Amino acid sequence: MKEHLVEYNRFPGGKMRCLTMSYDDGRDHDIRLAEIFRENGIVGTFHLTSDFLNRDGYVKNSEIKEIYKGHEISCHTRTHPHLDQLPDAAVLAEILDDRLALEAASGTLVRGMSYPFGVYDDRVVSIMKTAGMEYARTVASTDRFDMPKDFLRWHPTCHHKSGNIMEKLETFLAPSRYRRMRLFYIWGHSYEFANDDNWSLIEEFCKRAGGDEETWYASNIEIVDYMKAVWSLQTSAACDMIRNPSAVPVWITVDREPLCVGAGETVKL
Repeated sequence: MKEHLVEYNRFPGGKMRCLTMSYDDGRDHDIRLAEIFRENGIVGTFHLTSDFLNRDGYVKNSEIKEIYKGHEISCHTRTHPHLDQLPDAAVLAEILDDRLALEAASGTLVRGMSYPFGVYDDRVVSIMKTAGMEYARTVASTDRFDMPKDFLRWHPTCHHKSGNIMEKLETFLAPSRYRRMRLFYIWGHSYEFANDDNWSLIEEFCKRAGGDEETWYASNIEIVDYMKAVWSLQTSAACDMIRNPSAVPVWITVDREPLCVGAGETVKL
């Protein structure tokens, strides 16, 4: 019986690189940033604080569908507090109220968030799960392209002001001898480009990063959904049969060659 080398190391289309962008608060500078992403085929995740919407300097509820078209809308709590300082009921209300408001405004499911001020603890994580959150981004940069070990404590690669993101991008795009998924996760706030007068930074980055045939451009929740499908794969003891019980086609590597296992499909090698 031939034994096969099966590796769970590919994104959709057999790609091994993924870029995701994550921006907080819902300031009106998101309008320009979301359009820059769209122009370059890049997908963003925008974490919104619902009580801030409609204020001066913030996006309007009535404009959410249009502003974030093609991107993901995600929670950032209702009032942007330090969650670790709140009672359990208040933590739950902050997240759930934000989710309810954003789902009503966007007409989409909201299933993830970023932690206000990057603050969280095990208690907050547990309550967040009760509110239906499936991922949450921290502000602890790894400066690496590793996949997260825990989506509820999802550490990004870096803030866009951390070091030189153009140099990081070139490293990310360079061929790698290692057969591993690589995820470049950038976060920040759109108003920082206005404050620092450097919109050219993100424009240049997106022009260089976009349009790469070997990179998957995905929102945070798309990555979560895909990886859940990957982790649900079932294999025989000899790794000569692979079943995909999910509704998502999954790409893997078999004997160093890419293979797509379709939704609900069983592949015999």
